[in-house]
Amino acid sequence: MMFSPKEIATQTVGIGKAKASNTPGKLLLLGFMAGMFIAFGAVAANTISATIPLASVAKAAGAAVFPVGLAMVLIAGSELFTGNCLITLGVFNKEISPLAMLKNWVCVYIGNFIGGLFVSVLTFASGNLGLFGNAVAVNTIGTAAAKCSLDFGSAICSGIMCNILVCIAVWMSFGAKSIGGKIAAMYLPVMTFVLAGFEHSVANMYFITAGIIAKTNPAYLEAALAAGKNADIISWGSFLGGNLLPVTIGNIIGGALVALVYRTVYLRENKN
Repeated sequence: MMFSPKEIATQTVGIGKAKASNTPGKLLLLGFMAGMFIAFGAVAANTISATIPLASVAKAAGAAVFPVGLAMVLIAGSELFTGNCLITLGVFNKEISPLAMLKNWVCVYIGNFIGGLFVSVLTFASGNLGLFGNAVAVNTIGTAAAKCSLDFGSAICSGIMCNILVCIAVWMSFGAKSIGGKIAAMYLPVMTFVLAGFEHSVANMYFITAGIIAKTNPAYLEAALAAGKNADIISWGSFLGGNLLPVTIGNIIGGALVALVYRTVYLRENKN
């Protein structure tokens, strides 16, 4: 059993209202949890793919485990910026104020960033990056370098495609009535965006900060350079201005596009 698309639309507006009315303190804490959850999925993806020589197979392995992050977000209860781009559905339907939406986004975004950075620090301190003869560190630095190498326009477009899939994953999970159904519904869209290499702002709060931190270890940096990774491009500037800003813009556009289409199809008639 599942809800119909129209029922999902109505439910999504109601969930958005609750999210938009939550207090900044709770949003920060729940955002912190979601940032950690997504980061754990990213840690798993980097770890499982670190020693697979064929790039396409390595990408598929990482994509297969990464969805655990969104599963925890949806089931355990937390606030994820990319999923919360669906709050625009309530704004388009004039049931949520833009200011309330922005309050949610700012608080959750900050919480997500802290959560992702927290896991980056712990992953480094735990020795996870040294697994398989520093192969995880090499993979982590390589992933960060690739993301920091994107041009602004490509990062926006990649962010749009990513969050179309993420918001569809969240939308589909709202249609399920059981925990198993919710996980099954969200799994394939999330796996698809990771496999395709699309850009997710919150995931990058781990992927790139982990690379920035990893390159401070001389052994990790030496191994990455020996593997041909361009560690020089990884910096806070290339992360914040070159990746996170355009990817965030793209994520907002992608989420708003999903919301606008479904509002037009399923909710606009209720306003006539």
